[in-house]
Amino acid sequence: MIRFLLRRTVTMVLTLVAVSALVFIIINLPPGNYVSNQIAEMRSSGEAAGVERAAALIKEHSLDRPLWEQYLIWIGAAPGPAGFNGLLQGNLGWSFELARPVAEVVGETAGLTVIVNLAALMFVYLVALPLGTIAAVRANSWIDYIASLIGYIGLATPNFLLALIMLFYGARYFDIPIGGLMAREYEGEPMGWDKFLSILTHLIVPTIVIGTSAAAAVMRRLRANLMDELNKPYVETAKAKGVPPVTRVVRYPLRMALNPFVADIGNLAPQLVSGSVMISVVMSLPTLGPILLQSLRSQDIFMSGFVLLFVSGLTLLGMLISDILLAVLDPRIRLAGREGA
Repeated sequence: MIRFLLRRTVTMVLTLVAVSALVFIIINLPPGNYVSNQIAEMRSSGEAAGVERAAALIKEHSLDRPLWEQYLIWIGAAPGPAGFNGLLQGNLGWSFELARPVAEVVGETAGLTVIVNLAALMFVYLVALPLGTIAAVRANSWIDYIASLIGYIGLATPNFLLALIMLFYGARYFDIPIGGLMAREYEGEPMGWDKFLSILTHLIVPTIVIGTSAAAAVMRRLRANLMDELNKPYVETAKAKGVPPVTRVVRYPLRMALNPFVADIGNLAPQLVSGSVMISVVMSLPTLGPILLQSLRSQDIFMSGFVLLFVSGLTLLGMLISDILLAVLDPRIRLAGREGA
C-alpha cells in the first residue's frame, strides 16, 4: 500500500509540473499582458511618467525575458531580479491590476473555494448514494420513478437558473441569506463559532446549486451499475441461502458497484470547480471564480496563472483521493499496480 501511495504521489507531482508549464503557456498565448496593454494606452495619451513606471514593472517581474525563462522564474526554479523567488519559495506573484501580491488577494478566498467545493462534493454523495441504491433495488417502482424524475430535472436545469430560483424562493419563504458566504460583520474577522454558523447558513444554496447536476449524473450511474450487479448469479445464490436482503445488497453488489462511484471523485472535482465559477458570479460568492474571470479578462498573468494552477491542484488531489479509496475498496487495483511495476 505504501508503494502504491508513493507511486501515485510521484505521478501527481509530475503531472502538476506539466500542468504548470501548460498553464503558463496558455495565459501567455494572447498578445501582450496587463502591463504592456497599459503602456500602449499611456503612450497613446502621452503619459511618459506612467510609461516609465510600467516599463520598470516589466523589468522587475522579468516580463522582458524569453517565455521559458519567465516560466522558470515564476515557479522558482531559476533566479530573477530578486534571486530565487517563485512558487517554490512561497511567492505567488504580483497582481498588476490590483497592485497587490497575489497571496494577499486570494488569501481567505482560496480557503472558501475549497469549503464550497467540498460541501458540494459531500452533497453529491450524500444524495446520490441512497437515491441510486434505492432506485436500483426498487427498480421500476414509484420510488425509482421519483428518483429518476429528480435526476432528469437536475441534469436539465442550468446551474445559473437554479441559482436565481433558489435565491428568490429561499429568501422569500425560508429566510435563507442571499449572496456571499458569510454575514458582512464577519468579513475579515478570525474564525469563530458565530462566523462558522454564518458560513454554514450561507453554504446551503450554493451547495445545492453546484452539486445538483453532478448528484443526478452520479445517481443514474450508480443505479445502472448496481442493477447489473444485482442480476448476477452470486446474488441469487445468496438469496437461496437465506442471506437477509440488506446484507445481500450491501455486502457484495453495492461494494462492487461503488468502484466507478468512487472513481468519479477525480472527475467531479474539475466539474464542480468549473461549474462554481459561473455560480460564484451569479451569487456574489467570494471564491476564486470571479477573480479568475476578471484576471483572464485583464490579462493579469500571475493572478490567473496561480488560480488555474490552484484549481488544477484541487483536481489532482481529488484524483489522488479517488485512487486511495479505490485501492482500499478493491485490493485488486493495488495488486494490478504492483504487477505492472
